[in-house]
Amino acid sequence: MVLLVTSHILAAALLLGLGARLGRRGTIAAALVVPGVAAAWFASQIGGVLDGAERSQRWTWLPDLDVALSFRLDGFALLMALVVTGMGTLVLAYSGSYFGPEVPLERLSRFAGGFVAFAGAMLGLVLADDTWTLFIFWEATTITSFVLIGLDHEGAGARSAAQQALLVTGAGGLALFGGLALLADAAGTTSLAGLSAAPATAVVVQVGLVLVLVGAFTKSAQFPFQFWLPGAMAAPTPVSAFLHSATMVKAGVVLVGRLAPLFAEVSWWRPTLVVVGGLTMLTGGISALRQHDAKLLLAHGTVSQLGLLMVLFGLGHPATTAAGVALLVGHALFKAALFLAVGIVDHATGSRDIRRLTGVGRRLPWVAAMTAVAAASMVGLPPLLGFVAKEAALDALVEEGDAWSVVALVVVVVGSVLTTAYSARLWFGLFSDGPGPTDEPATVRHPPSVGLTGPVGVLVGLTIAGGLLAGPLGDRLGVASEALDPAAEGHLTLWAGLHLPLFLSVGIVAAGAGLHLLLARSPGLPAARLSGTRAFQSTLDGLLVGARRVTAIVQSGSLPAYMAVVFVVLIAAMTAAFVGGAGIGPGGTSATGGSVLQAAVAVLAAAMAAAMVVARRRFVAVLMLGAVGYAMAAIFMLYGAPDLALTQVLVETITLVVFLLVLRHLPEGYSPPPEWAPRAVRIAISLAVGLGVATFALVAGTARTTSPVADEIVARSEPDAGGRNVVNVILVDVRGVDTLGEITVLAIAAAGVANLVRAARRDHGAGTDPLGDPHLSGAGPQPDPPDAIGARSVIFDQVSRAVFTLILLVSVYVTLRGHNAPGGGFAGGLIAGMAFVMRYLAAGSPHLRRPRALPTSGLIATGLLLAVGTGLTAAATGEEFLTSSIAEVGLPLIGTVKLVSSTVFDIGVYVLVLGVVLSVLTHLGSESSGHPPGLAEPGASPRAGAR
Repeated sequence: MVLLVTSHILAAALLLGLGARLGRRGTIAAALVVPGVAAAWFASQIGGVLDGAERSQRWTWLPDLDVALSFRLDGFALLMALVVTGMGTLVLAYSGSYFGPEVPLERLSRFAGGFVAFAGAMLGLVLADDTWTLFIFWEATTITSFVLIGLDHEGAGARSAAQQALLVTGAGGLALFGGLALLADAAGTTSLAGLSAAPATAVVVQVGLVLVLVGAFTKSAQFPFQFWLPGAMAAPTPVSAFLHSATMVKAGVVLVGRLAPLFAEVSWWRPTLVVVGGLTMLTGGISALRQHDAKLLLAHGTVSQLGLLMVLFGLGHPATTAAGVALLVGHALFKAALFLAVGIVDHATGSRDIRRLTGVGRRLPWVAAMTAVAAASMVGLPPLLGFVAKEAALDALVEEGDAWSVVALVVVVVGSVLTTAYSARLWFGLFSDGPGPTDEPATVRHPPSVGLTGPVGVLVGLTIAGGLLAGPLGDRLGVASEALDPAAEGHLTLWAGLHLPLFLSVGIVAAGAGLHLLLARSPGLPAARLSGTRAFQSTLDGLLVGARRVTAIVQSGSLPAYMAVVFVVLIAAMTAAFVGGAGIGPGGTSATGGSVLQAAVAVLAAAMAAAMVVARRRFVAVLMLGAVGYAMAAIFMLYGAPDLALTQVLVETITLVVFLLVLRHLPEGYSPPPEWAPRAVRIAISLAVGLGVATFALVAGTARTTSPVADEIVARSEPDAGGRNVVNVILVDVRGVDTLGEITVLAIAAAGVANLVRAARRDHGAGTDPLGDPHLSGAGPQPDPPDAIGARSVIFDQVSRAVFTLILLVSVYVTLRGHNAPGGGFAGGLIAGMAFVMRYLAAGSPHLRRPRALPTSGLIATGLLLAVGTGLTAAATGEEFLTSSIAEVGLPLIGTVKLVSSTVFDIGVYVLVLGVVLSVLTHLGSESSGHPPGLAEPGASPRAGAR
C-alpha cells in the first residue's frame, strides 16, 4: 500500500516535469498506468478481504511522539480504494478524448500530474489507520484539488473558485488537526480505531469532536459551507466527475463513517449530524431547481446527496451505516456518469445551458439513454442500484424508530422529492426539445467519440448490474459495513415486498414528478436572498481590509522601528525570566576563566564593535562587522572548536562580499535617525540588549544541573554513525532532520533573493532601478556600470585562474573528510563558493558573463534531492528517516574502506550551499544590463576606478 501511494506521487512528479515531452496521447497513457495498476491490485485483494484477511503497514517516523504513517486495508478501505482507483482510471480514459487539440499541452500535463497526485492523496486518505496519516493526506487532497480547480490559471473565475475551495477546506483542515490532536491525546493513541478509548464525557473530547466535525463539514460541503462546491465547477468536467462527486467530497463522509460508531452515543452527536445533513440535503435540492447550467445543477444535487449520506452515517446505527455504504457506492456511479454525460453534451454542442439546448436527444440517443438510466438511479427507480440503496436507507430509518431517526426519515423523504424534481429538470433540459430555447439555440456540432461514451457506459452498466445483483452485492458490501460497525449487516434486495419503504418511494417519485411539472409551467424559483458565496466574499474582503489597516500600523516601513520593537520585547522577556527565576539554578560549569590571549581577542572584538557603531560610512561599518566575525572565529579556535572557526571564517568572508555587492547601490553614509528615537533612547535600548544578552548567556552557561547529552553523543559518534568528528555527526546524523530543514530554508532564501532582484530589474525596465545609483533618477541618460570592486588587477586575475581548480579540489576534500576531521558539506560548499567569488572579483570570468553556464537552481534542487533521498532510502529499508548505514568495502591496493550513507547527505549540503552562493553572486553581482559589473563585453576595455 505504501508503494501504491508513493507511486502516484512519483508518477505525478514525472508527468508535471516531462508531460509536455510525451505528447497528448503519451501524457494520458502515462497517467493511466499507476491508477490502473492500483485498481487491478486492489481488485486482486477482494477475495482475501472477504475471507476476513486484513492487511496493514506502518512506517514510524517519530517513535517518541508516536508519529507514523499507518495504512490498513479492511473492507471499507478496500471499497473506497476501488472507487478511487477505478473511477480515476475511467475518468482519465475519458479525459483523453475530452481535451482536444485546443488545450495547450502544458495545461494537459498539469492536469494529468495534478490528477494522479490527487488520486494518490485520496488513496492515502481512505487507507489511513492513524490520525496523523489521515491529516497529512487530508491536506494533500486540499492542495491538489486547489491545483485542479485552478487549472485555467489565466481565468479569473477559476482562480477565485480555487482560492475559495482552498480557504474553506483549508480552514476546516486546521480544525480537523486540532480535533484529532485532542482526541489522540485523550485516547492515548493515534490509531483511528483506538480513539474509542477517549472518555466521551470529557470536555477535551467534546471539543475535539466538534473540531473534527467542522473539518468533515467543510470537506464534504455541508451547511453552511456548501457554497464552495458549486464554485468549484470552474474546473474541467473530468475533475468535477472525479473530485466533486466520487472522491474528495466523500472524505468528510468517510471520516464520519469511521467515527460515528465510536461516538454516536454522545448526547449532541446525532442531533447535530441530522440537522446539518438535513439542511444540506434540502438547501442543495432547492438550489439545484434554480440552476440553468447543467453542471451547476449537478453540483447542487451533489451537495444534497452528500447531506443524505451525512445523515445516514451520522446516525451511527448499524442499519443506517450499511445503507450509507450502499448509497455511497451508488452515488459514486450515477453522479460520475451524469457529470461525464453533461461533459459529452458540452463537448458536442458548446453549451451546458438547458434553456439553449435543442435536438440533443435526437442527435445523441445513446447519450440520452445512458443519462436517463443514471438519473433514474439518482431518483431511486428499479431495477437500479440507486433504488436498492434508497430502499435500504428508508427501511433502516423506519426500523430504528427513535426520535432522530424519524426526523431523518422526514428530511430524507422531502429531500428525495427534490431529487426527483431536479433529476427530471436535468434530463428534460438536456435532451427534450421543449417549448423552444430562450436564446440562440445550441445544437450538436459533432458526434461524441467512443472515448467519451465508453466510460459513461461502464458506469451505467455497473449501476444496472448493482441493482439486478442486489443480493450478492449486499453480501460483499456487508464486509465494508462491518469494518465500520461490527453489528452492521449488509442486506440488499431488489424486491422486499409491499412495505412502507416501497410506498414511500412511490410517493416520492409521484410528488417529485408533480413538482417538476409545476415548476416547468412557472417562471421558476425566485433567487435566493442569502448566498454563501456572497457571505464568504464579504468575510474575506473584511479580513483583507482589516489586515491592510493593521499592516499600515505595524509595518510602517521603518527599519529602526522594527528593530526597536524586537529589542524591547526581547528585553522584557529576559527581564520577566530573571525576575521569575526561570532558568536560574546551580550549575557545575563555569562561564568564567580563559587565557590572556582569549581575553585579548575579546577586547579586540569589542573595540571593533564600538568602531562599527561610531563609523559614519557604511563601508567602514561593514569592515568592522567583519572584523568582529573574524575575532569570533579566533575565539572558537582558541576554545578548541576548529569546525566552528572554519565555518565562521567562510561565512564571514562570503557575507562581506555580499555586503559589498549591495553597498554599491546604497549611499555612502547613513540616513538621519528618526525623530521619535533620540540618541538617549537608542543608547538605552542598545545597552539593555547588550547587558541582557550577556547576562542570559552567562546564566544559561552555568544553569546545567544534569550531565550534558554531549557525553553520550561523543561516546556513540563512531560506533553508531561511523564518524570521529562529533560536530559533523550531529549535523548529518543526530540532528539530520534539523539540518535538512535549515538547508531548505537556505534554498528558499536564495529563491527570495533571486525574485527580489528580478523584480528590481522589471522596475528598471519601467524607468526606475531600485538597485541602481541612488543619486541618479530614472530619467535621462545613465552612465556605464562601474567595475565590481575596483580596478581590474591582471595579477589577481591570473592568480585566481591558477588556484580556481585547486580550491574546488580542496572543497571536495574538506567535504569528504568532514565525518572524521574538521570540515563537512557546509564548509566545503562555502570554499567552493569562494573559488567563484575570487573569479568574480577578478572581473574577467566568461562563466559569470553567461548566466546559463551557472545552473544555480539546478544545483540547489540537486542538493535537496540528495539530502532527502538519503533519508527516504533509509526509510525504505525499514530504518528511521536519515538513519546512517555503514559498510566496509575492501579495495585493491587501498585496503578496507568504510562507507557511510550520511556522506551522501553531506554531498547534498555541499551542492546546495554552492548553488546558493552562486545564485546570490550572479543576481546581486549583475547590473540591470544582465552582465556582472566589471566583466566587460568581449572586446571592451575595463575601466579603472570604483564608486
